[in-house]
Formats: sequence, C-alpha cells, structure tokens
Amino acid sequence: MAGDDARYGYLHRTPCAEHVRALVPPPFAMPVELALARPVEEIPEGPGWALEPKWDGWRCQIHTGSGRVWSRHSTDLTRAFSDVAQAARGLPDVVLDGELVAVTDAGEVAFERLQSRAGRGPRPGAGFSVHVALFDILAIGDTDLRRQPYDQRRAELLQALEDGPTTLQPVPSTTNVEVATGWVGALGGVEGVVAKPRNSRYLGGRGGSGWLKWRQRHTVDAVVIGVTGTTPATQAFVLGRPRAGRMRPVGVSLPVGADLRRAAAPLLHPAGNTMRELPGTVGGLPGADPVFYLPVLPEMVVELQVDQLRPEFGRYRHRPQVLRIRGDLTPDMLDEAP
Repeated sequence: MAGDDARYGYLHRTPCAEHVRALVPPPFAMPVELALARPVEEIPEGPGWALEPKWDGWRCQIHTGSGRVWSRHSTDLTRAFSDVAQAARGLPDVVLDGELVAVTDAGEVAFERLQSRAGRGPRPGAGFSVHVALFDILAIGDTDLRRQPYDQRRAELLQALEDGPTTLQPVPSTTNVEVATGWVGALGGVEGVVAKPRNSRYLGGRGGSGWLKWRQRHTVDAVVIGVTGTTPATQAFVLGRPRAGRMRPVGVSLPVGADLRRAAAPLLHPAGNTMRELPGTVGGLPGADPVFYLPVLPEMVVELQVDQLRPEFGRYRHRPQVLRIRGDLTPDMLDEAP
C-alpha cells in the first residue's frame, strides 16, 4: 500500500472544505447504480467473507466534493438532507455509499422520522438528527475504486473518514458470524447482516458484487380480513390487527402458496360481494397504487413472518409471509397492535 499512500496522500491531511470543492469531478457520472445485496436465509461463514451490520435506513450515495446526496433510485436528496451534505464537504473529495439513519435525541434509531425530511429538510426541534452509516467508497478524486477488491476499498474508506464528522462514520466489519449476529438488537437500528466477498469488485445492481443480506425475522399473529390477487399464483391475504376497538388493516401478505390456499379456502367467508380499496401504503409501498380486495369475515388467524415486530405508521413496511393458519386462536385473543 505504499504506492497507494503516495497516490492518495492528501487523505492524510486535515480536510479543508474549500480545497475539497476545488478538486476534479469524479471519474463517472453521478449518481451511479449502487450495488445491491441478494437475500439469503443463512449468513455465510469463513475468512473470505466480510460481515457488516444492515441498518434500518435510506440507502444513499454522496459526492463530498460537490456536497451532493442522492438516493439509491437517483433522487436528489441534497436539500432534504442539507445537514448531511454540509458535513460531507468537510471530508476529502470522495464518492461514498451508505445508509441515512435517523437518530432521536434519546439515541434511538427511528426509520419513520426520515420521511419527515422528504421535500423539506432539517427543522429545528424535530427531535432527531440524521447520521450516515458508510460502508463503501467508489472513488477518490478522479480515481475509480470500483475495480479494487473489498479489502482495499475498506481500507481507503477508513482512511477517508478518519477524524471526519461524528455524523458520518464507517460501519463495523468482521469475519466472525457470532460477532455479526450480536450486532442485531445490540446496536440500535441494526436489522440484519450484509456479507461481502473480501476479494469482490463493486458492481452496480443486485448480486453483481456477490453481496448477500440476512435479515432477522420475527413471528406475529394477524387476522385475514380480505383476499387480493387476480390469479391463484398472485393471491395474497389482506391482514388486520385489533386497535382502538376495531380491526385495522396492517398489511398485505406475500402471495400465498397452493397448500395454504387450499387449507384456508373453507375457513374464509365473504363479507359481501363488493370489492374494497386500501391505500397502496398499507401494502408497504409508499406512492403505490391502491390495493383492491374482496373482504372476508375476520375469523381466521394466521402466523406471519415479519422483519419488524411493530407496524410502522400502522402497517408493515415489507410484505409479510404467511407461515401457517393458527386454528388454536380466534381474533378476540390477539393483543391490540401498538
């Protein structure tokens, strides 16, 4: 790394915002296509894998030289997260990949607070600040690092963030699965683990870089209040939970398998012949089209696999998987949703 130290020698100096803004543009057009991880059921083991915490936040990319922030989908977030953009200008001229995380004044991670920034920006008295959990570096000045292996990019990332703002910090990394799973629950806002081959390049899109993600799962019970889907293969359950004395919709399940559909058929009874409409957000998709469904009597309880114990804004952000019918439970036996 001696040659690299000389090549990137300015990283050793105290960052100067004015100097950073004068550096050359990145070696590729911004924003870029970010690397995405493929979901798996088990965390891979072995010294060839680097394991990092998966934070519950918004994926972002940052060009520190220009002080610009974009989302994973290339939406310009600079105005909404102007505090992050300003902090980034104090770093060397680099392109960073990370996760925007909302941290309350009490030190808790609160994903839903990020939405309050959309189109607005920081507000005094909001009760939270935004941090960035950074896990990759794509360029230094006009040098493209995406062809470099993970280990080298990791070293450059740590060097670039050394003595940087407290709100922009690198995520921890380990090769020990026990250590990695210990982050889940112990570190606020960590919902899983991302595994990355240590010799892999950075390639945009899902699976190109060989990244894998494991998410902690929980099981909860809910009541089926409707059925949606135009074909058997797309049929899903509209799910409800009691709240404030009423059965409230909390989500739409993933498509239900054939065996479960057959078992559920005699237990579901239509509650009229008129299709009803749910906002797309109940399906966990902000901005999505409404969900049309046939209502059924709220009689059947099912067990769900979810990645968050508590509904967020009254619904599960990711569509739950139905595991089984809970014939031993009736809707009146369920606790009220928080």
